[in-house]
Amino acid sequence: MITIKTKEEIQTIKEGGQILATVIKEIEKMAKPGITTLELDRASEALILSYGAKQGGVHHPAKPAFKNYEGFPYSLCTSVNENIVHGYPSKYVLKDGDILKLDLGVLYKGFNTDMAVTIAIGNVSFETKRLLNVTKKSLRLGIKKAKVGNTIGDIGNTIQRFVEDQGFGVVRDLCGHGIGKKVHEDPKVPNFGKRGAGEKLAEGMVICIEPMVTMGDYKLRKSDDGYGYATRDNSLTAHFEHTIAIANRGPIILTE
Repeated sequence: MITIKTKEEIQTIKEGGQILATVIKEIEKMAKPGITTLELDRASEALILSYGAKQGGVHHPAKPAFKNYEGFPYSLCTSVNENIVHGYPSKYVLKDGDILKLDLGVLYKGFNTDMAVTIAIGNVSFETKRLLNVTKKSLRLGIKKAKVGNTIGDIGNTIQRFVEDQGFGVVRDLCGHGIGKKVHEDPKVPNFGKRGAGEKLAEGMVICIEPMVTMGDYKLRKSDDGYGYATRDNSLTAHFEHTIAIANRGPIILTE
């Protein structure tokens, strides 16, 4: 069932989203050759916990949304190279030429936000940069379609057509989602589909749009850590995500 949020609830989600975006930016700065993904996880958790607000004498803490969610023992998902999502932080040392996906969530005042970025570690090839740029642009294009009266299919179709026109693959096994008091809510938001298909977008819906793009074939396998996902052909991957509110005046990015 899709839950419609009030304007006040969307404002609360936006407050959490601003915390999340700030933390992601700090972690991006830290992600250099020589650091482990586990160090990034610990830093992200410490940063999230350092935020919060005191209102009316009540302290509202910020918490990592992913920690212990469905058995995930960390705060930050770190997926390197062919790994695309839900990767375990580890003692893996980032090296020049890696591409790293950072996927993080914040729980604030009872509401969740979710955001992901992909960053190049050191020097990467022209085609790798193109993969990142195409994925990031596909997110922007998908967000533009997140308007009252459009459908979930309009978002997915726009992302799919752009990505495939650029010669890359769109993951089918995973998708975006609604978000609110739970990390994953209805509706599912695929990155592929047909125009006019799926649920109609209405004011007050809050969704996560998250293109997952591959340099090779889009088919996935379980990652070596047994939790995340990677491409079957070991081709490189990219992932970007924002939490979006559907409003009559147009889509509102809540994780900026």
